[in-house]
Amino acid sequence: MPRMTAARAAVEILKREGVTNAFGVPGAAINPFYAALKGAGGIDHTLARHVEGASHMAEGYTRTHPDNIGVCIGTSGPAGTDMITGLYSAIGDSIPILCITGQAPTAVIQKEDFQAVDIASIAKPVTKAATTVMEAAQVPGVFQQAFHLMRSGRPGPVLIDLPIDVQLTEIEFDPETYEPLPAFKPAATRAQVEKALTLLNESERPLIVAGGGIINADASELLVEFAELTGTPVVPTLMGWGILADDHELNAGMVGLQTSHRYGNANFLESDFVLGIGNRWANRHTGKLDVYTQGRKFVHVDIEPTQIGKIFAPDYGIASDAKAALELFVEVARELKAAGKLPDRGDWAASTQVRKAQLQRRTHFDDVPMKPQRVYEEMNKAFGPETRYVTTIGLSQIAGAQMLHVYKPRHWINCGQAGPLGWTIPAALGVATADPETPVVALSGDYDFQFMLEELAVGAQHKIPYVHVLVNNAYLGLIRQAQRNLDINFQVNLEFENINAPELGVYGVDHVKVAEGLGCKAIRVTDPSELGAAFEEAKKLAAEHRVPVVVEAILERITNISMSGSDIASVNEWEDIATEPGHAPTAIKPLKV
Repeated sequence: MPRMTAARAAVEILKREGVTNAFGVPGAAINPFYAALKGAGGIDHTLARHVEGASHMAEGYTRTHPDNIGVCIGTSGPAGTDMITGLYSAIGDSIPILCITGQAPTAVIQKEDFQAVDIASIAKPVTKAATTVMEAAQVPGVFQQAFHLMRSGRPGPVLIDLPIDVQLTEIEFDPETYEPLPAFKPAATRAQVEKALTLLNESERPLIVAGGGIINADASELLVEFAELTGTPVVPTLMGWGILADDHELNAGMVGLQTSHRYGNANFLESDFVLGIGNRWANRHTGKLDVYTQGRKFVHVDIEPTQIGKIFAPDYGIASDAKAALELFVEVARELKAAGKLPDRGDWAASTQVRKAQLQRRTHFDDVPMKPQRVYEEMNKAFGPETRYVTTIGLSQIAGAQMLHVYKPRHWINCGQAGPLGWTIPAALGVATADPETPVVALSGDYDFQFMLEELAVGAQHKIPYVHVLVNNAYLGLIRQAQRNLDINFQVNLEFENINAPELGVYGVDHVKVAEGLGCKAIRVTDPSELGAAFEEAKKLAAEHRVPVVVEAILERITNISMSGSDIASVNEWEDIATEPGHAPTAIKPLKV
């Protein structure tokens, strides 16, 4: 039997589980693992500037392709605690990432040794499993189980904590005969699917709510086929955006309090039946449940049995992986269609598209300083359907979701549940690492951008090009807008007069100089008519220099973005809505009033 260190065995398992990339920061307690990485070869490592950044890079990497599992690595103590935010973000969105940390020697873990912390206990609430491995011989089994857990049921992250003496201990392990454990995923039965379809066929105005579980299951094509077979309009959730293209005739728009379309909410309120697949009824999607549920029946399909009924009781629930369920939904729908037993939904589907053409928000403004809506209009012109958008939270994300267009699954990469500021830059680097051939465009407000901007240097060092659109109003815009309800505007303004850049006025941080100082390129735009040219130049600079390129748009200080504080029937439209086609020139459908 071959003998090797436990650290080397762990690396060999990573390779056989399909890992080709890792993100991390070395340190004394994890150096034996790094020695094994170097000795084994076969895994490319990206050195982050912050270990939280490494965890978000791993998230972005996982979210880009169906079979990816991102790996982040850090030393003992603060490295692990810094990655907790990434683990929280991953578990909230059902994203499998593997976090590997170093640890003090087993004999002194409980003796306040330098940087010794019980990271497994800290991480347990935000992982599917978190383990400190105390016996070297258990390392292969713990890693094998980690991948099994990440892939089984509702996907999610795992943390493995390796004391330094465990890493260095030699064990018997044969990599050549190693096999991954098969993943377990619950599957719907034909009887369950037939019952759900009976309920759908009894309705007059059904909708499908398509969640991120469909993307996780790589089942988007099946969802589109099922929708087309039954003629049922589809509402993608924020995490499911891109399952079917925005311009598909069955795309009814997004629903919710914030990241929603006017026509999406209007279409939902006209429905009488909802089939939710791979979604979790997030509160910013549903708003007040009495408004959301009144007058309509619900069927909920979810991979996690305890998710069914967690937010509200559906009329019928099915515990199933989205792909397994949709395979049966398509099979039964084909049979019903062949037998002439599917009702004609043409008029209902057409009515959703009428609302899509009538209920639009205005994007075309010529104001200087510019309104954010114009930025998204110009992004629609500059960046095509192949673009992978990456963003986190804030008014920039909310307005972007209302006005940008997405045409493919995994082309809107967004941490939907946790929403940590600073997520966007490292996540975009992870996405661009996973798919260097596809254009990646990140979107940030100025505060999100400032949280982890040091990670831009990672893109410069490792030649990871992408375009980063930075909308700058020198405000915590979303929090400022929320504070209106309390009649305050307190500790949310970021403006100051930069003594080194007086030309900025009160906009403070010179993001162009900062980006350039980190080895990247940057362009500042103050006139909306120059945005298109700036985006084209950014694409050229990214291709030429192979580094991130920042396009900073200087916005008006205050813009209130459409949203509701309570329910989907009462969204406040703070800005002018579109009343003529020129108000929304890049809308999916030409405006008809």
